[in-house]
Parts: sequence; structure tokens; C-alpha cells
Amino acid sequence: MNKKSIFSGWLACLAILTFSLPIQAQQSSKPNILFIAIDDLKPILGCYGNTMIKTPNIDRLAKMGTVFLNNYCQQAVCGPTRASLMTGKRPDYTKVWDLKTPMRDVNPDILSLPQYLRSQGYSTQGIGKVYDPRNVDKELDIPSWSVPYYKTNKKYYAAGTGEPASGQYQDPTTKRLVEQYTKEAEDKKMSTPEIREYVQLRIKPAVEKTDLPNNAYNDGANVLQARDILGELSKSKQPFFLAVGLAKPHLPFVSPKKYWDLYKREDMPLAGYQQVTTNPVEVAYHTSGEIRAYTDIKPVEDLSAMKVGVKIAEDKQRELMHAYYAAISFTDANVGVLLNTLDSLGLTKNTIVVLWGDHGWHLGDHNLWCKHSTFEQATHAPLIIAAPGIASNKTSSISEHLDIFPTLCDLVGVEIPKVLDGKSLVPVMKNATAVVKEFAVSQYPRGAAKAESSKSEFSGAKVMGYSIRTGRYRFSVWMDNNFRSSQPYNASSLIGSELYDYQTDPEEKNNVFNDKKYAAVAKEMQQKMLAFFKTQANKN
Repeated sequence: MNKKSIFSGWLACLAILTFSLPIQAQQSSKPNILFIAIDDLKPILGCYGNTMIKTPNIDRLAKMGTVFLNNYCQQAVCGPTRASLMTGKRPDYTKVWDLKTPMRDVNPDILSLPQYLRSQGYSTQGIGKVYDPRNVDKELDIPSWSVPYYKTNKKYYAAGTGEPASGQYQDPTTKRLVEQYTKEAEDKKMSTPEIREYVQLRIKPAVEKTDLPNNAYNDGANVLQARDILGELSKSKQPFFLAVGLAKPHLPFVSPKKYWDLYKREDMPLAGYQQVTTNPVEVAYHTSGEIRAYTDIKPVEDLSAMKVGVKIAEDKQRELMHAYYAAISFTDANVGVLLNTLDSLGLTKNTIVVLWGDHGWHLGDHNLWCKHSTFEQATHAPLIIAAPGIASNKTSSISEHLDIFPTLCDLVGVEIPKVLDGKSLVPVMKNATAVVKEFAVSQYPRGAAKAESSKSEFSGAKVMGYSIRTGRYRFSVWMDNNFRSSQPYNASSLIGSELYDYQTDPEEKNNVFNDKKYAAVAKEMQQKMLAFFKTQANKN
């Protein structure tokens, strides 16, 4: 399919497309799939019980489908968790634990979800951030897509704005400074990576508010383009899988002013527990290096003796919270464009809609910001699946991101590949009290990045943390000596254990692993972890 033919003539009728009566939908023997990936979105949504956030469109989707209240990612950072979700395999199988390893270089025969659906007769297409681009080829994983992956077409940006500076910013002052520092770096004959670093060390704000339309920013432009792609796909009898990646609320928190205006700064909640847990395992923490890299973040004295996390002044914390909430509402509006397009094209009744956030996000709890941990706030991630013929519900049953692949296969009526690690969630969608798995497993490495290995005791250590989350408890072990779950368990590599009881301690204030009152629970959770390791060693 030629991309130019997809878009030719469509821009002039964007408004007509959205507001016209539904046209005759495609006649496909299998349901379509709209696959919405959202970056750094934690489950603070109306449908997850947050009463302050304004997310009417995501909440509307929730009323059409199943909300998985206890869903967890496999590794709380973009590249690895997306590689795992898209392949239905755990990080120790994909061998993607960082933001630089190309997935198919280390695992050339791995099967992705869109690649498999393509083999089953689907037209698979994508735009925005679905895979992390650093972990796939330059074409965003060629085997996955029926047509070349779409890049943002400049014509979809708001008139008079142009492309965002550094791919993010529309504020005139920021754009001027980016241009100034770029020229300085070019005059110094720097390479492209050096120019980027030179600019970002000088101007890289964590927040931005502008009185501009949605499509001044990449997400807004991409959604308009996705609307046109859906229009073209609706003309074919072939079922489609369209993946749309939305970058916000990932840092920097940039969004139009109208979304900031939905909230009052003084009402923004701050994390209640901004301390290190009692009986901590130090390597479970990080230094919040991602947010420290922004030029408007001025850390005050670190809160703990261990110097983990980053203490930010309360007024700046409230600004960051305000900006994060605004960015979520901006994303919600973009989700609304996609849902409205399905309605206007008559596609809703024959389309499965999947919406997921790639992981959670620390907002000051435990003195941490960003993700990069095995704590609840980093691993708990939203998942909503709406499928034709299945009534809406909310379930507290445990689920994981790697369950999405087999679930979609089940929903569209194709064989579930036997190599997948996940399980179909269709039984839970049909019965909210059903249970398909006892626990979710997340993991996180330490020692792979300077910002995460600056503590001398663990500097350079090849450590991996594994965390099991049941309905009530979280049990984590931190393993040294390059241990991976594909290897036989070696107790001598264990450097720390954590146990949290969410019934009595939802903020993870107390690591009760060595508490005598929890001895039986600790033993049971250890047995679960060892059994998990044994199954993984057999698989890998």
C-alpha cells in the first residue's frame, strides 16, 4: 500500500469524517484491533478510582470493556517492557534489559504479536511509539508490519507552529534557545549525538504549557494521521491491527494550556510517604537520574542517609504533578479522537480496542521519581480491553502485560502460539472473578547505568531483582553475579529480600521479610519464587 495514496485527499475532509453519520463498515470475518500504547501512564485514571483526574474518553472505553485493576509490567522501563509485551515473552527470554539492545539481534527468531497476526491474514500497521525505537531496527521492526511504519507527516502539525523543538517543545523561548545552542554546537563541528547532548545540557525543561491546539505536539499530529489511516483501512475487507503509540505523559510533561486549566495547582496531591522503607534493600532504589537530567529540576538535600532518589522542593513537586495530570488529560483527548473515528466509520462493533500503559511511575513516593524499580508504583500498569460481544466489567484478578498477545489471539479466533509465556485473559473478561494466574512477575537490573549504580556498594554490580506480586503480597529478591532466571538458582548470589503486605501497608513503608509474624508468608513466597525460577530454567 502506497502511503501517499492513503493520505491523498483526506486532509481536506478531516472535519467531515469525524462528524458525518457512520458509513458502511468493512465486512470482515475477524474483528479488527485498535492497539493503543501509552508511555509512562500509571493507573491514576477515573476508571481506576482516581476522582481528581479528568479522563472521560478512557473511562468511556472502560465502560465498553474489561478494566484489569491488578495488571503488572515485566520490567519498568520502556524498551524491555514493550519488547516483552509485543512478544509475549519475559525479559530473560527476549534478552532486552536495557534501552540499546536490538531485540532481533539477540533473538532473531522471536515472534511478535503483529508479525503473527500478519501471518493470520491481518493488515498490521503502526504509528507513534509502540516498540521503543532503540530496541528494534530503523523501520520499527520490519517483520511486524504489512506496510512501512508511519512517521509523523508534517502536514498534520497545527498551522504556524512547525515541528516541536527537540521533538518536544513549542514554547517560543525554548525553541529559540534550542536553535541558538544547536548553532553553537554545529559551529564547534560536533557530531549529531554531541549536538543533542550539548543542547539538552543547556535547555531541557521538564514541563511546558502553551496556548496551542493538540496537533502542535507530536501526539496530536499522529492521532490525526491515525484517523486517516483508519479511514483507509475501513475500505478494505481485510481485518486490521492498527497500533497507535502516544508519548505523553512521558517526560517532558508538555501539553496545551486547556488541559492544565482542568486542575488547580494547590489541589495537586503529593506522595504521602517520601522516605525509604524500614529494613531497606539499598539496591532496590535508584537515584531518579531520568528526571535529574531536566534543566529546571533543582534537587534539594537528599532525604535519606543512603542518598537514594531525589528530594524536590514541594512547589516544584506540585508543578510536576500538575503537569503530569495535564499530560494525562491531553492523552485522554487523543484517545477520544481514535474512539470517535471508530464510531464515525462504523467500525466500533467489529473492533477490539486494547489500551495499555507500558509501566507505572514514581511521583515522589519513597523519595523516587520516574520508574526503574520493582516497587508497586513502577510495576502497576493500566490495561483495558474492549471486545465485541463481551460485557464490560472490572476485575481484581492478577494479569501481566505478556498476557495481551495470547488474549488477542483468543479473541480473534487464531491458535495461540505455544511458545508464549502469557495466558489468555478471556476467561477473566467473561467472568471477573475467574483466575488465570496466581501472581505476576516483574524484574529490574542494577549496575547497567551510571544513574543507577552510583552507590559505591553496588557500583558496577551485575544485579537483577525479581518481584512476585500476588493479590496481597509482594516478594522481591535481588541476585548478584549476573544471575538470570534461565539459570539454576544459586543462593550464594542472593544479596537482599523484600516482603510487603498491601493489606496493612499499601505504601510499602515496611519490609517485613525478617518479621517473625510473617515467617510463614515469607517461606511460602520464597517457594513460589523458586518454583518460578525452575519453570523459567526449563523454558530457556
